[in-house]
Amino acid sequence: MAATLKGVLQGSLADNVKNSKILVVGAGGIGCEVLKDLVLTGFKTIEVIDLDTIDVSNLNRQFLFRKEHVKKSKSQVARESVLKFNPDVDIKAYHDSVMSPDYDVNFFKQFTLVLNALDNRAARNHVNRMCLAADIPLVESGTAGYLGQVTVIKKGLTECYECQPKPPQKTFPGCTIRNTPSEPIHCVVWAKHLFNQLFGEDDPDQDVSPDTEDPELTAEAGQSALQSEAKTDEIGGIERKSTRVWAMNTGYDPEKLFNKLFRDDIKYLLSMETLWKKRRPPQPLNMTQLPSDTDGNSSAIRDQRQWSVKECANVFSDCLGQLKKELATQGDGGMLVWDKDDETALDFVASVANIRAHIFGIAMKTRFDIKSMAGNIIPAIATTNAIIAGLIIMEAIKILSGKIKSCKTVYLNRVPNDRNRLLVPCTLDPPNPKCYVCAPKPEVTVVVNCTRFKVGALQDKVLKSYLGMVAPDVEIDDGKGTIIISSEEGETEENNDKFLSDFGIRNGTRLKCDDFLQVYSLVVTIAHVEKLEEEKEFEVVGDLSELQPQEEQQQAANGSKPHNGGDKADEKEEEDDLMLIEEEEFEEEQQRMEEETRTTRKRKASSETEPTTKRSKTAEAQAAAGDNDVIEIS
Repeated sequence: MAATLKGVLQGSLADNVKNSKILVVGAGGIGCEVLKDLVLTGFKTIEVIDLDTIDVSNLNRQFLFRKEHVKKSKSQVARESVLKFNPDVDIKAYHDSVMSPDYDVNFFKQFTLVLNALDNRAARNHVNRMCLAADIPLVESGTAGYLGQVTVIKKGLTECYECQPKPPQKTFPGCTIRNTPSEPIHCVVWAKHLFNQLFGEDDPDQDVSPDTEDPELTAEAGQSALQSEAKTDEIGGIERKSTRVWAMNTGYDPEKLFNKLFRDDIKYLLSMETLWKKRRPPQPLNMTQLPSDTDGNSSAIRDQRQWSVKECANVFSDCLGQLKKELATQGDGGMLVWDKDDETALDFVASVANIRAHIFGIAMKTRFDIKSMAGNIIPAIATTNAIIAGLIIMEAIKILSGKIKSCKTVYLNRVPNDRNRLLVPCTLDPPNPKCYVCAPKPEVTVVVNCTRFKVGALQDKVLKSYLGMVAPDVEIDDGKGTIIISSEEGETEENNDKFLSDFGIRNGTRLKCDDFLQVYSLVVTIAHVEKLEEEKEFEVVGDLSELQPQEEQQQAANGSKPHNGGDKADEKEEEDDLMLIEEEEFEEEQQRMEEETRTTRKRKASSETEPTTKRSKTAEAQAAAGDNDVIEIS
């Protein structure tokens, strides 16, 4: 396709292509295909940015990379590879995060077009806002298995990426993770939390100890457990609130740590008798008395055979020693970051998750399955990426030809529609006047208990995580200009542990929130309530409710609650918001998306260019988690 396009581009359009400057954000599955198409179509000046490095698992579909490139920068290797297609192209590669302050609005203004090939929602939100601020057209894209989508975003002309809210990612209550897991994914989340407790950021919100504040416990239930809120308990004398400190004091001794996590803590949970009246109680394990089960499929490769409990314990012990050494190389105050492509880190999570699953009578999973769950991996199809990349280039050429109004949102289906077509184009939707990003005066309402909600939570969980800001500044609109959050490091850090009420923030208080990196301003109105149900810490309501997906609107009509913006189990980073995607479930979700697409566009039988009135959220919810080339469908 690219070679054909290069041959037919003539006159002013060919000059526009040659003289344009393109930014490609992401050099994974779609990014590799886009870069190849760009250099073969005649584009001469390209810059590409990607933070990731090449993994062996990328090689089956990211064709610009070879085995010798593993662990090298994706953007830099992609540059070297595509130059072999056309050495006359000027390509600059950045091995960096597009969300770095180095790439401000002036950086974006130097480009003619921005092409997104990203793998996570936070970066998408950020690039969307930067392109709006710079008034540069953005071509957004995504794939999920055989499904794909390409759309064009232009300030004032089309919807922005955030005009239609994305479904919340699946999270789990902290008490479920810590006390009563019932699915493999619960054990995987717990195992990742344990990794952070031992080697990473010791976050109290991700504590792996039994939760004595479980709402299922009553005043009389589990009395022996509830009375041990002090730092130590009678079972082993373990300091419950400092798992990392305790582990360090033992020298990360495998047997002591194993028995603490899988024997003593389980006995502690069993003392909470109410939890087990309607559940199978967990069975404590002792490292020296493990079941002698054997693997019935020992001929399978290590990733795809089921490890025995004893093998998991051995892997756990080996990983502790290796990770302890890695942590020591980080120096005082250093930490490790969990990465699904780090063999030792993945082995640790796989072994720990399976041991915990065995204890709670949950089906154990292979290392391959756990990597998919822990890394939020969705099957990626190379041909889908190639098709979507070709569509990106075609939309880019329309923009360069001065025909941006003729651009479409194009959906790639797995099966033909009623008109026997796999590709379904739809007219771009206009901006949503209630969008909290691109509206003339963006506003939202946040419901919290001002006497219990801290400023640090407002910054991290509401503004950064939920509303997508990178470096927010917050001023109380009280006539005094009181600043409670500053993007300047250390300037307002002492406010983080103070409650909103400590600053006179109450029902009806308005907060002016600015992100100077994104050139983005938002007014947040605080609505105070004494208690939110279902362990919620906050809710986002008001104008934003008008942007809810249709299914959420229906729930609201039936008396359901607004979208939960912050469970106790919400993860700090999107990659930790895990969802379980089994193979059969993925097939069902794809079929659902295709059925929704057919239903939505049935009225387009006579014309395929009418505005879209319904968006499929199913594949988006899957793809939002994303691997390097598994892109969110918006």
